[in-house]
Amino acid sequence: MGPESLNERRWERQRRGLIETIREKGVDDLEVLRAFDLVPRHVFLPDAVQHRAYEDAALPIGFGQTASQPSIQALYMQVLGIQPDDRVLEIGTGSGYQTAILATLAAHVYSVERIRELSIRARQLLDQLRFSNIALLVGDGTIGWSRYAPYDAILVSAGSPGIPQALVDQLSDRGRMLIPVGDRQEQRLTLVRKSPDGIQTENITRCVFVPLLGRFGWDG
Repeated sequence: MGPESLNERRWERQRRGLIETIREKGVDDLEVLRAFDLVPRHVFLPDAVQHRAYEDAALPIGFGQTASQPSIQALYMQVLGIQPDDRVLEIGTGSGYQTAILATLAAHVYSVERIRELSIRARQLLDQLRFSNIALLVGDGTIGWSRYAPYDAILVSAGSPGIPQALVDQLSDRGRMLIPVGDRQEQRLTLVRKSPDGIQTENITRCVFVPLLGRFGWDG
């Protein structure tokens, strides 16, 4: 067995360990767990932190940004209940790892990233992994991507001082959104549900994300 095969088996063992950790933290949706098994996190991380790829930890990816903690990402997927025919908007492409997870679960994923270099890097990796149901945009995530609205689900991967109305407006009639809301130090992961009767919100858990910068977020 060559070095490359040994490395792949090592990554696979570590990935299975991460999935078990995610399960122990309360995520039991089999489709979500399968998606985390199918997508290799290590390829989305810089060389300096690649050896930590399957720790359940947020890791730096450059430009002051982080790849979110996998168990929190898995919680996002489970709470939102991503379906195979869903159209999903992701705010904060980052490394592209969560984008790939979403694309494994949903029909179409549209992802907005304000840092061009991160978006370009993510596009290259997603193309290498042969994802064909992902569109990326460099821009202000707080205003969403109205061109492809409405969305069945919206995920916001940065902490916001409030719930941007522009994103609520881009939800489908029964759409749902998860967004961290609070100050720059700590937020509450907030579920927003849209229905013909209006908007309902629910606090899911405490969390800490990098700030959501933009017109309807924090000033840079």
